[in-house]
Amino acid sequence: MSRTDLDALIIGAGVSGLTTAVCLAEAGRRVEIWAAEPPERTTSYAAGAMWGPYLVEPVDRVRVWSAQTLEVLRHLATDPATGVRLVSGIEASRTPVEPPEWGSQLDGFRMCEPSELPDGFATGCRYTAPLVDMPVYLGYLRRRLEAAGGEIAIRRIHSLGEAVGVAPVIVNCSGMGARDLVPDPDLTPIRGQLVVVENLGITEFFSEETGPSPDLLHFYPQGETLVLGGTAQPGEWNREPDPETAAAIVARCADVEPRLRNARVVEHRVGLRPTRPYVRVEEEQLGDAKVVHNYGHGGAGLTLSWGCAFEIARPT
Repeated sequence: MSRTDLDALIIGAGVSGLTTAVCLAEAGRRVEIWAAEPPERTTSYAAGAMWGPYLVEPVDRVRVWSAQTLEVLRHLATDPATGVRLVSGIEASRTPVEPPEWGSQLDGFRMCEPSELPDGFATGCRYTAPLVDMPVYLGYLRRRLEAAGGEIAIRRIHSLGEAVGVAPVIVNCSGMGARDLVPDPDLTPIRGQLVVVENLGITEFFSEETGPSPDLLHFYPQGETLVLGGTAQPGEWNREPDPETAAAIVARCADVEPRLRNARVVEHRVGLRPTRPYVRVEEEQLGDAKVVHNYGHGGAGLTLSWGCAFEIARPT
């Protein structure tokens, strides 16, 4: 596809970039993605990932984006090829907490009886939510983009100005890359590390409400594997797995589910959640191009992906 043929150029091939590109391409726009790394090297690939609008602002816009995404993910869960499934489980806290505001949107939501909770937990809720196998899902989005005529080119740029002139619309879905591309000093990484283990028959998820702690606890069944988490380490840029951190993740999860204590480790994943005080979905003019920013989703990139993409793809 020649540059002059493009209607929109998307920067970034994570879940936000791919979803936005799909929405634009399926609306008849001629699109291309430029990405410093392919989808399988993005933070999205390393994610858990379950729908849930956690710790992300602004609340009013997040409420709309997450509800729209929930509707799409429920539909995609009817097709096994997407990597999306509806899975039941428990989210629990070691201290008394109020039920989450978004709980009423989820199927089967109810507060747990004390007997349903692991030792040491005070409150919890049970619900069914979309759980996404991100490696499978990103592959699905890529195939869907290509079927609609879109392409991905591995091309690293150092400023958004390098993209001016390529297309009349530039959509900035560069995640942590936006810190330098925009530049945006408000954008900081929150490092997440996960351990993927062989699944020994666990079919339900478990997640602890840990608040601002850097040490997370959750396990998500993905068929033959189980994704254990995790960490939330602000300001950490290292994308290499840390063996001590991995061992601590397994130990925390095994305290809740003892079968995990000797589970065979299949893979380690590390990603940098692109976090800022508010998700940035807004337009600005850069030379002759209209730039639409779509970044800063923190750990809620999947949860907000379709809602943000719909807003960007909406005819103006």
